[in-house]
Amino acid sequence: MANIIVVDDSQFMRLILKELITSMGHVVIAEAENGYDAVLKYSELRPDLVTMDINMPRMSGVTALKEILKIDPKAKVLICSALGQQSMITESIRAGAKDFIVKPIQEERIIEAISKVLDS
Repeated sequence: MANIIVVDDSQFMRLILKELITSMGHVVIAEAENGYDAVLKYSELRPDLVTMDINMPRMSGVTALKEILKIDPKAKVLICSALGQQSMITESIRAGAKDFIVKPIQEERIIEAISKVLDS
């Protein structure tokens, strides 16, 4: 069982991810709707994994990823991004994201990615 923070500016997407994560036996210990809040919650809660959207208000997922890795270089961040954002996905992986999921999300792919990242 892992403690996970779900970060997405879409409340609907956070709900979908939260339901899937809890069905896997993990715990969503917090949610954030922007990168700024994600960094604050990460520093406070130190989760086992963060699922991170890229395009969000106030602070992008890529910037939040970089800030989280400054706090904890071993942080496990899984990027969730819409199709057509290949350059942002590439930048995220280069910045230290452990894997990425392309939206619209597919349940099997999320389960696979979360399991892979947690086992790494």
